[in-house]
Amino acid sequence: MYSKILLAVDGSDHSLRAAKEAITIAGNNMDSQITIVYVADHNDAKNDVLHSGSSVELDLQRRKKLQPVEEKIAEAAIKYRVKILHGSPGPAIVEYANSESFDILVIGSRGLNSLQEMVLGSVSHKVVKRANCPVLIVK
Repeated sequence: MYSKILLAVDGSDHSLRAAKEAITIAGNNMDSQITIVYVADHNDAKNDVLHSGSSVELDLQRRKKLQPVEEKIAEAAIKYRVKILHGSPGPAIVEYANSESFDILVIGSRGLNSLQEMVLGSVSHKVVKRANCPVLIVK
């Protein structure tokens, strides 16, 4: 079964549903560990820095987006770790997934910015095309 699970989250409802599926998958194997990955998008970075008082505050804001996911995984008593990446979400997730040899990648079908997804193509679509491991897209 799957023991190295990568869960890509962005704070959206879809990523919370993806977390529930990752928990279900991890629950089938006592040795499973979920790696929660969040990408600090370069396109939003300037705005985030301007509106936060410090880098510590910025990190807290990012972690706050992950809090519901972390709580659900902790409630299920599943081992997990958090990795914050920087860059464009699709390529950053793919590069990290491929470099760490995950057994499966779980991602929500839509993120926080639905307009951008319609115009540029969704992050989940980019991930599915380029990741070397199986990808589960959760609606």
